[in-house]
Amino acid sequence: MFLNSAAIATAGGIARPTAALGRQDVADLQATRATKATGSRAAAATVSPLATNAAMQAFDRGGNAIDAAIAASVMLSVVDGHNSGLGGGCLALIKTADGELLALDGREMAPSRATPEMFYTNGRPDPSKSQIGPLASGVPGLLSTLVQMHDRLGRLPMSHALLGAAEVAEAGFHIPPSYARRLSSAAKHLAKFPSSAAVLLDARGKPWQDGHRLQQSDLAKSLRMIASDGPDWFYQGAFAQQVEKYMQDAGGMLKAADFAAYKTIQRKPIRTGYLDNQVYGFPPPSSGGIHNAQMLGMLSQFDVSAAFEHSEARGRHLLLEVMKRAMADRAYWLGDADFAKVPRSLLDMDYLAQRAKSIRLDAASDVASHGTPPRADVDLFGKGGHTTHLTTADGEGNVVALTQTVNTTFGSKVIVPGTGIVLNNELDDFSIAPGVRNAFGLLGSEANLIAPGKRPLSSMSPTIAKSPGGGVLACGAAGGPKIITTVLQILVRSLALGKSIDEAVAAPRSHHQWSPNEAVCETGMGETVLSELGALGHSIRKIGSAAVASGLHINGGTITVASDPRVESSAQAS
Repeated sequence: MFLNSAAIATAGGIARPTAALGRQDVADLQATRATKATGSRAAAATVSPLATNAAMQAFDRGGNAIDAAIAASVMLSVVDGHNSGLGGGCLALIKTADGELLALDGREMAPSRATPEMFYTNGRPDPSKSQIGPLASGVPGLLSTLVQMHDRLGRLPMSHALLGAAEVAEAGFHIPPSYARRLSSAAKHLAKFPSSAAVLLDARGKPWQDGHRLQQSDLAKSLRMIASDGPDWFYQGAFAQQVEKYMQDAGGMLKAADFAAYKTIQRKPIRTGYLDNQVYGFPPPSSGGIHNAQMLGMLSQFDVSAAFEHSEARGRHLLLEVMKRAMADRAYWLGDADFAKVPRSLLDMDYLAQRAKSIRLDAASDVASHGTPPRADVDLFGKGGHTTHLTTADGEGNVVALTQTVNTTFGSKVIVPGTGIVLNNELDDFSIAPGVRNAFGLLGSEANLIAPGKRPLSSMSPTIAKSPGGGVLACGAAGGPKIITTVLQILVRSLALGKSIDEAVAAPRSHHQWSPNEAVCETGMGETVLSELGALGHSIRKIGSAAVASGLHINGGTITVASDPRVESSAQAS
């Protein structure tokens, strides 16, 4: 099936080609080092040292990778609330100790009264309504999913994680620089909502600065209520009722009945073969699993290691070309498979080979539109930003790749009064109208229009790869549509180029989402590579960083875990 002719060797337990990056231009890359840790019993990587500590404490109490992921997730709702929290959603991909793969969909759900017209003003689409304020929020799914993870696979009482996070919320934590920057960027919108301003802004209405000790007493109370009363407090009881009251007063749509109707959905992971490895991704409403499988399928028509050996620019050019084609398909075909017709044949190898035929190694190409896979109307997936990703593993073989989000920075900018919980603005991930871009500049079609009970299309891409020799790679990222392309680059650097997980996570990244037709490139890749990509015909837009990732690699009894150097992240193992 695969046309890559490079010699294959088992390196670190994952099947990889022996070819290495070959030319001097690689030295031009301004590489940074990921935070890396190695152990045999337990490992965790998150964007926050406090969250990673919480995960390791769960291991120390006798918990497994699932308990550790829950502890890290709940702590992130306190110390990384601009990215994710109890008012948001998640996608969890889990490999159990016996080898089973579970995909748990905790994506937010549209209110029962939702209509496309709710985001219109004077008959025209108004993106501000889907991005800021009470209309922007769907029913949160994170807590429901953590509870399902715990009930199925966890060992420790979930109250340990909740009460530990409550202590930090009550006592406070010192705001790190990345949090302060994000808080500053959202301050003018947070100021519109008194309950948000009371927590996140000072008495003058200015955002708290780097180093300020942020205390969240209301959030601590909410965490303790969940610890004592369970998830019913959130989905069936007082919190849901508080949300409904707020929405009635503020002009929102969510009702307590919407919370009561929420369920985490177990879905079947997408599996694709790449260089003797089996790569598992998340199905719709995630677009990441489908499109990483598409991109790997297109890349299998080429000798990827030879392209990178020729030059770093040629290898990156090849990745940008497959990104364009996959993201064009995303804009047209993808939505919640429980509502929209999402063709399985998007993963048909003949279709992907046909899409790859138009790629030239010596020049960028224009991709006019999406492709049309065979049997698009009959072979369908069945019913079934700003973000953060965490990765955990234990010595028994359990692995968790969990991506969670409130969408953009501080979600809807609304903290539900008296609770400390930030509500998501995930409804902006729907297409509010065909041809109208969302906050990440993505286009959508009717397949992703909002409807009651529907879940918006997501870029979250928790991913796990398994090799025939028993090696395991797990990764994921935060960063809107750049999540998808970041995961691709980690997979390619590890599986095709033989790089270690910390090298793959740290390497400079690029991104293409088809529209706009531009290659978004980190400046860290160096002017030589950027100039060569421009000479190949790419329109280059430089940025400081593209997404934030973490990953781990298991080989035999050794677990190596890595977190991203782009933020104040943390990796620990024992």
